Amino acid sequence: MEGLQDWVEGLPEALQWLGVAALSAVPWLESYSGPFFGIIAGMPWWAALASAVLGNAAVVAALIYMTHGLRSAALSRENPEEITERKRKRREKIQRLLDKYGVPGVSVLGPFALPSQITAPVMVSFGANRHKVMVWMLISIILWGLLSVILTFWLLSVMS
Repeated sequence: MEGLQDWVEGLPEALQWLGVAALSAVPWLESYSGPFFGIIAGMPWWAALASAVLGNAAVVAALIYMTHGLRSAALSRENPEEITERKRKRREKIQRLLDKYGVPGVSVLGPFALPSQITAPVMVSFGANRHKVMVWMLISIILWGLLSVILTFWLLSVMS
């Protein structure tokens, strides 16, 4: 953690937003850790949040639309490959969650289990509308980023 913080702080002030965006593009760091590093580095909270959202959302958008293209190509093949029993069970589990919670629920609650860079393409691969997934993932990324800002300020107030 300290190394990432030092990296962001070591960037010229005008490029710190890019460092936060780059960190937020990484699975498991995402928009919920980017604002923390930005605020600790001295960025205004809104700039840290915007940078984190942009970094995370850019990668998620690319993955969503690439997955849609791959799914479309796979479905157009005449003889789809047989899937293993393990993959079939995993797909059924994800499909049950998607059926139970829908795109909004999986998008917002998904980060408890998996990064958005995995959750979003999986939903699209199961046939969820790519535009709906993108909208809900963006909402989720913003909400998780805001939660990070709030927790960062709380943590800083407790530590001082």
